[in-house]
Amino acid sequence: MRIISGKYKGRRIAPPKNLPVRPTTDMSKEALFNVLNNHFNFSELKILELFAGTGSISYEFASRGCSPILCVDGDMGCVTFIKKTAKEFDFDITAIKSDVFKFLEKHKGNYDIIFADPPYGMSQKEFETIIELIFERELLDEEGMLVVEHSKYTKLDHMANYSFQKNYGGSVFTFFEFESNDEESDDMETEEE
Repeated sequence: MRIISGKYKGRRIAPPKNLPVRPTTDMSKEALFNVLNNHFNFSELKILELFAGTGSISYEFASRGCSPILCVDGDMGCVTFIKKTAKEFDFDITAIKSDVFKFLEKHKGNYDIIFADPPYGMSQKEFETIIELIFERELLDEEGMLVVEHSKYTKLDHMANYSFQKNYGGSVFTFFEFESNDEESDDMETEEE
């Protein structure tokens, strides 16, 4: 796994083999950040990563100057690895061990970008609940963006605040924004890359 851009571009990170994760591929990460780059100046953005796994997406944000970053994962091994890596690179990343659903029900905060990469095997209803909780709890800034990574078998384009989606191989990134940001997204409907 490597950091693909920013201050630490090219640096390799080697997570332990025994973590229960399915990291986002470098190709998908690059594509995701190309999209985000068109919407945001990364400097000082507040980021929340849910189901953070190895923290790979958070390191990309940190390398580009985002701060602070909060990672949430239910696995202690993942949380420990993220803390260790953040310290090593001096990233402003906080990692907490929590069930993501319980975290979303209680957490108060406001983020410019929220990235969620739940296990692909999670039910359609659980994916929908994540999105609903984020908007109900007002965790996303008015100008912000929620990105959910999922398999092509999960359909999220019927949800409120849906903006557009991008497909990369077996992975899909679905983007959500508040309604007022929709004008520019109308021409960016689903694209096969």
